[in-house]
This record gives sequence, structure tokens and C-alpha cells, in this order.
Amino acid sequence: MSTTTLLPFDLAAAVAHLSNRDACLARLIQEAVPFDPNIDHSQSPYQSLMESIAYQSISGKAAATIFARVKALSASGKIPTPQEMLKLKTPALRKAGLSGAKILAMKDLAQKTIDGVVPAHDEAMKLSDEELVERLVSVRGIGAWTVEMFLIFRLGRPDVLPIHDLGVQKGWSVAYGKKYMPRPKELLAFGERWRPYRTVATWYMWRAFEKAGYATTNKIRAPKPRRKRAKHKTSDRKSPKSAR
Repeated sequence: MSTTTLLPFDLAAAVAHLSNRDACLARLIQEAVPFDPNIDHSQSPYQSLMESIAYQSISGKAAATIFARVKALSASGKIPTPQEMLKLKTPALRKAGLSGAKILAMKDLAQKTIDGVVPAHDEAMKLSDEELVERLVSVRGIGAWTVEMFLIFRLGRPDVLPIHDLGVQKGWSVAYGKKYMPRPKELLAFGERWRPYRTVATWYMWRAFEKAGYATTNKIRAPKPRRKRAKHKTSDRKSPKSAR
């Protein structure tokens, strides 16, 4: 069953807006898989971010195995509660397969959830994107990209543009016929035309990346180096004022 009915915004209005503002994006929307981020409202922000930490920097299969071991350490066999996570000993978590950095991140997440910095789901739904980013990036090991994925796939926020996401950057290059990836600031400026539905545009940048395939996207080069400004040669002579 499609989850687009659970979106907190009008998808038809978003598609119409983007199609009217961007002819290239309009073609992508016609050709690609329809927007459907499969939003999961069943997890709290704490649970979602706990899983995100477990999956950082390793393969999905390895992360799933490790996270299953972590869940087995709880009384319920599910994701440990914040209180349980704080009580779990480091050796047990290391034995489950977590790195020292991930253990510190999970315990910080647990403490900040208890302290109210990391909100419950209902509170998160009421906070702005900016407020959520500010709160959640204060957690050890949680960066802007992780929060952006949370905003898109857990809360269904309509106007998120992950400017540092490689898939979005390369998808943009494919979609707009560029040989270079855009700099984050360039992508941010370009994306102004997509407001207030940058999440939907992001989805189609990912689809463009997938459709092109790695053989094509691997040829896309890093952003063009910035042009160095010519340095003005300074005279050794003092100006009349400085000579006084």
C-alpha cells in the first residue's frame, strides 16, 4: 500500500508546482517512479536515530546483524529504551559489534532523549525543520545528513534539500547535463526554484542518479575548482599619507 496518503502536504500540488517551475524536472517526474518515501511513523525520533547510528559507515547487512544483537540486550528484545541504553555496559555493546564511537553516540542520544533535547514523535511533528536540525545535530555522531533523512523518511517534511548528498549531487548533474557535480552552495541556490517542495525534487534527483547507473555517474567529476582571484601587486613605495 502506498504511503503517500500519509504525507503532511498535497503531493499533487507539489508536482504541479515543480513541473511549472522546472521543465527538466517535469520530464523526470513523467518518466521516473512516482514520489513515495514510504514514511514510517511507527518509530520515535530516538528509535529512528538509534538505528541510523548503527547503520553508519558499514554495509546494510552487517549493520542489521549488529543492531539485532543490540536489540537482544534489551528486556523486550526491541530497541533498548534510553534508560536501558545508559545502563548497558560498554563490553556488552562492543561484543555486539558496535564501535567505541557508536557506543558513545548511542549513549549521548539516550541521555539527550531523557533530557528532552531529542523530542518525542508528537513534539517533533510540531517543531520546524530548523529547530529539529539544531536539536538533533547536538547529539554526538548525528550530522546534518542524518537529520535530513529523518525529516524526509520519518516526518515527511516537504522542503528538505540534502545539498551534501552524493546521489542528489550526481543526479542533478545527470538531469541537467553537467560534467561536474555542483558545489553544495551552488545546489542550494539552484534549489530555490523548487521551494517549498525541495523534498520531492530531491526524490527525483535520486531517481535520475539511479537511472543513469554507476557507469555514467562515475564519470561525473568533482566540482570545478574555484578560480583564484588575481593578486594585486603591492608597491614597495609608501603612499604619500603613510610617508608622513
